[in-house]
Amino acid sequence: MTKTIAQNKEAESLIRDGIIQIDEKNYSDARKKVEKAYKISKEENSAEGLSICLSLFALLDFSQNKTDYETALALAQDGTYMAQRANSTDAVLINELVLGNMHFAQNYKDVAIIHYNNALKLAAEHDKFNLSDTINTRIRQLQNGMDYSLPTKSDPLVSLVKISRSITALTDIDALLKVIAEETKNAIQADRCTVFLWDKDTDELWSKVALGMDSSQEIRFPADKGLAGYVVKTGESLNIVDAYNDSRFNPEVDTKTGYRTKTILCMPIMNNNREIIGAFQVLNKIDGVFTKNDEDLLVAIGGSASIALENAQLFDQQLQLYREQKLLFESFIDTLATSIDARDRITAGHSTRVRMYATLLAQAIGMDKKDVSLLEKAAILHDIGKIGIRDSVLQKDGKLTDEEYKHIQEHVRITHNILNKIYMSPDFRIITEMACSHHEKWDGTGYYRHLKGEEITIGGRILAVADVFDAITSKRHYRDKMPIAKVIDILVSGAGSHFDKHLVDVFMSISLDKIVRVFLSESGGNITADDEQILCAHNLSDIYEFALSNSPTEEQTAIFNLFNGYYLGDTKDEEEHQL
Repeated sequence: MTKTIAQNKEAESLIRDGIIQIDEKNYSDARKKVEKAYKISKEENSAEGLSICLSLFALLDFSQNKTDYETALALAQDGTYMAQRANSTDAVLINELVLGNMHFAQNYKDVAIIHYNNALKLAAEHDKFNLSDTINTRIRQLQNGMDYSLPTKSDPLVSLVKISRSITALTDIDALLKVIAEETKNAIQADRCTVFLWDKDTDELWSKVALGMDSSQEIRFPADKGLAGYVVKTGESLNIVDAYNDSRFNPEVDTKTGYRTKTILCMPIMNNNREIIGAFQVLNKIDGVFTKNDEDLLVAIGGSASIALENAQLFDQQLQLYREQKLLFESFIDTLATSIDARDRITAGHSTRVRMYATLLAQAIGMDKKDVSLLEKAAILHDIGKIGIRDSVLQKDGKLTDEEYKHIQEHVRITHNILNKIYMSPDFRIITEMACSHHEKWDGTGYYRHLKGEEITIGGRILAVADVFDAITSKRHYRDKMPIAKVIDILVSGAGSHFDKHLVDVFMSISLDKIVRVFLSESGGNITADDEQILCAHNLSDIYEFALSNSPTEEQTAIFNLFNGYYLGDTKDEEEHQL
C-alpha cells in the first residue's frame, strides 16, 4: 500500500513537470516525463494517471511531431472518454485544457474558449496541478488577439533573444521595428505598442510603428503634447496607471483613433550620442498595471530599438547591417547585465568590476586583444543566469540553506542556456563557454559540469579568480567587505585547488594602483599623484607579506594602510586600519 502511494505521487510529480515542460516548449523532456508517468500509472492500474497521460500525449503529438489536427484530436477525445471513466476532476480538467490549446493553435477560438471555461470551472473545484493561472492566461491571450505560441508565463529573455536575432537577420528598418514592437507587446502583455520618432524640423512626433492600427493611419501631433511629447522633451520615463487622470495625457489621439487608453508605459529613445530621437510607448496592460519589471524590460528593448534606428539613419545597407550586428550585440550584453543589477542594488556593478579585474589579469598574461574583448563580454554576462534565481534567495540576509544554495548554483546552467540561444558567430561562441565556467574549480569540484584543470577554458579560469576576488571585496546582504588580508589568503589558499595557480600568481603581481582604480570605479574617485607613485611600485603579494609580518617596518605599515584605506573607501583616517 505504501509503495502504491509513493508510485502515484511520483507519477503526479512527473505529470506536473511534464505540463510545465510542454508550456515551455521543451517537448522532448516533457514526453520523457509523461511516458514515465504513463508506465507507473499502468503498473498501478491508475485510471486517473492513464487518462491524464493520454490527453498529454495528444497535445505532445500535435505540438512536437506535427501530427495532423484530426489525428491528434481523436487521441485527445479518447482521453476525454478515459477521463470521464476515471471520474477524476483533474483528468477532465487537463483534458479540457488540452482541447482548448489544440483548438486555440488551430485558430478555432470559439471552440477553444468553451474548453478553457470548462477547465476554469473545474479548477475552481479542485486544481491539484495548479493550472488556474495557465488557463486564465490562455483566455486573456485568446481574447486579446494574441498568438497561441506565446508562453503562459511571460519570459522577457525570450523576447530579448528574439529581438537580437531579428536585428541580425533583418535589414529593413520598418520590418525590424515592427518585430521589436510586437515582441514588446507580447513580453509585457500589453494591448498596443507604438514607436514615435521626433521630427525636429517640424517639432512633431509621428508613429513609425503603431500596432493595432491600419498601416496607412499615421499618428502625428506636436512634440509638446501628450505623454510621449513629455517624455521626448524631458527625457523622463513614465508609468501611468490612469491616463485620463493625468494632465499631461493628450486625449486627441484617442478621439481620432477611437481607442481608449488606460495605462501607459513610455520611455525616450536615444541615439548613440544620448540625443532623444523619439519615444517608445506601450498601452493598456492586459492584467492590471505596468510593473517595475515591465519598466526594466522596456529599457532593455528600447536600447535595442535605439540602436536599430540610429544605424538605419546613418549608414547604407551593407554598413548598416554590420553596425547593427556589432552594436546590438554589445547593447544586448549591457542590457542583460543591467537587468541583473536592477534586481539588487547591493550587488549592482559586480559584473563590471569582474570585467575590469579579468581584463587586468588577461593583459598581464599576454592575451591578445581579440581574446581580451571576448573575455570582457563573457565577464559582463557571467551572472545573467541569476535572472532565473528567486529574489528571496538572491537577496537573502544570512547563510543560505542547502536547498537555497543548490538553487542559486543553477544560475550557471541558466547562463549557459540563455547565451546558447543567442545567435553568435563561431568566434564568439567562446563567450558562452567562458561565462558558464566561472564556478568550475581547478580540482574538478566546482559546478555545474565539474570540469578540472585545463578542461576549463582559460577565460573561465580567469573569471573564476576575478569573480571570487570581487565577491569577497564587496559588501553583501549578509556581510561587509572582508579584511584585505583574509581576501588575499583565500586566493593564495585556493591556488592549485580552486584556482589555476599560475593565474593567482600573476594576479598577485598586478600593481596596486590598477587594483585601486577598480575599487574607485563605482565612486568615481581618483588616486592622488603621490599615492599612485607608491602604489604602482607594489602588488598584492607585498600587501600579503606585510599583513603576515610579525614586525612590519613603518614603511610597510604605511603602504598597507594606504592601500587598505582605498579598499575600505577611507583614505583620510588610516590609523583605524593599522596592521
